[in-house]
Amino acid sequence: MAGSVNKVILIGNLGRDPEVRTFQNGGKVVNLRIATSERWRDRNTGENRERTEWHSVAIYNENLGRIAEQYLRKGSKVYIEGQLETRKWQDQSGQDRYTTEIVIRPYRGELTLLDSRGDSGGRDFAAPDAPPAGRAGDLDDEIPF
Repeated sequence: MAGSVNKVILIGNLGRDPEVRTFQNGGKVVNLRIATSERWRDRNTGENRERTEWHSVAIYNENLGRIAEQYLRKGSKVYIEGQLETRKWQDQSGQDRYTTEIVIRPYRGELTLLDSRGDSGGRDFAAPDAPPAGRAGDLDDEIPF
């Protein structure tokens, strides 16, 4: 058994179009901002409440990055599987800064487009050589109704 697990699963909506950055070595990263919301009724006032949390996602997987760049737009609903990573960087004044984000690396992670708009609805994209768990035999199951 593994000593620890670093896995993040999100279902949310993009707050803006994907941002693509190209490195000097030719590599790419696609950055996403995903909003997840929680809704509840306040017991004291009876008012409906909502809290939105924003998540930064960095896709280093070339195939999933290409799909995100091509099919995702502001407002798109997505399912993301990745892992948390914190990186250190320096701002313009030379101060050390830290950013924690959800990262999808090559051969790890998953991206599923959940929108029914256009021809991208419900399409599931897993990292190559890493099929989503528990989906191999789903087509053989009998439907009871």
